[in-house]
Amino acid sequence: MSHHSPEVRVEDLTWSVDGATILDRVSCRAPSRRVTGLIGPNGSGKTSLLSAMARLVRPDRGRVLLGDDPATAIARREFARTVALVEQHSATDLDLTVEQIVELGTIPHRGGWARPAGLGNGDLVADGLAAAGIGHLRHRVWRNLSGGERQKTQLARAFAQRPCVLLMDEPTNHLDVSASLELLDLIRARGLTTVAAMHDLNLAAMYCDHLVVLHDGRVITEGPTETVLTADLLADVYGLDALVQPHPRTGRPMVVLCGTRGADIERATP
Repeated sequence: MSHHSPEVRVEDLTWSVDGATILDRVSCRAPSRRVTGLIGPNGSGKTSLLSAMARLVRPDRGRVLLGDDPATAIARREFARTVALVEQHSATDLDLTVEQIVELGTIPHRGGWARPAGLGNGDLVADGLAAAGIGHLRHRVWRNLSGGERQKTQLARAFAQRPCVLLMDEPTNHLDVSASLELLDLIRARGLTTVAAMHDLNLAAMYCDHLVVLHDGRVITEGPTETVLTADLLADVYGLDALVQPHPRTGRPMVVLCGTRGADIERATP
């Protein structure tokens, strides 16, 4: 990969399991060095699309490109140095320390020539810890960490890979509001091409530059967050009665939930 933090493109990608279509002719893009959010109801295909981007599943047809390079044409080790995936459930029963888990991210760089210029494995670990703001946790044991600390540890492991592309599956799942905002601030600060499956619409509105909306394994629409996130979309895709207004401080879209569409309750008109 010659292009740092390339655009990721998915072209006409279809994937089925046991005859059931999971992803249906999906085409979308994640702009370079921007945060792209994958949104849609549960079961819409967000995790499956991330898995396809990460080469964890082999699609029936279509392809994923990193810049101009088909993902399948990139050597396995080179791909591991290019793309980092933070999955939703990262658990271990072993008594590993935070530092040891972050060190796992350096595996693709072992072997001298493969390391970024001037950096040893210890430097990569230190960089990952610092970028995730958890240097003070390096000797803590994984099983004793809070949910937010565990997620930051997985993010530090991903940063230690020195990836060009960061893929995340619901990074704020099970985190409180403060921990969620901290984590998303760290992700944005890194400036990588980032694709994150998200279920919290207001966090997606705050942090994503680009949105891809999935429903029943298909892309309904995609584009800049301000254009995509509308009351009509939320009604059509989620069945929600919602207002989308400019945030009074940032001007970014803000979702005000009123209920589900068609709910038999009396609501005050805005």
